[in-house]
Amino acid sequence: MTKEVIVESFELDHTAVKAPYVRLISEESGPVGDVITNFDIRLVQPNQDAMPTSGLHTIEHLLAKLIRQRIGGMIDCSPFGCRTGFHLIMWGRHSSDTIAKVIKDSLEEIAQVTSWEDVPGTTIESCGNYKDHSLFSAKEWAKLILEQGISTDPFKRQVI
Repeated sequence: MTKEVIVESFELDHTAVKAPYVRLISEESGPVGDVITNFDIRLVQPNQDAMPTSGLHTIEHLLAKLIRQRIGGMIDCSPFGCRTGFHLIMWGRHSSDTIAKVIKDSLEEIAQVTSWEDVPGTTIESCGNYKDHSLFSAKEWAKLILEQGISTDPFKRQVI
């Protein structure tokens, strides 16, 4: 017998959301009470635009460092295959407001990066696709997202 599985992100009406936003997807408790929070960090309006892989890849590498510098408990920040944003998985409970501020601060720093030396994991030894990066694209997308503002609500603009 096949178990029916519901994937929350496939239940979200992607035509109703207003990116950029931070959305708490779920809080889950493990068998010993540990809590994990999962966030939808939507930076680009679904089905209207998508970040090129090279810019998204560079943003991913920078967020891996910058989020950890700003808040403890990050497990992973992985890009969506649709290239409109990221899943952010965290230990513990965190509010959308807190995460939105962390993302905003991180994007502000990305917009100011001036050197490849500031981008972690871009060598053949440290990245599985090291040729697919663009600091220029990452910076331009960060600026565009910041101009629009990051909302703490996916359905109405509540910009932080």
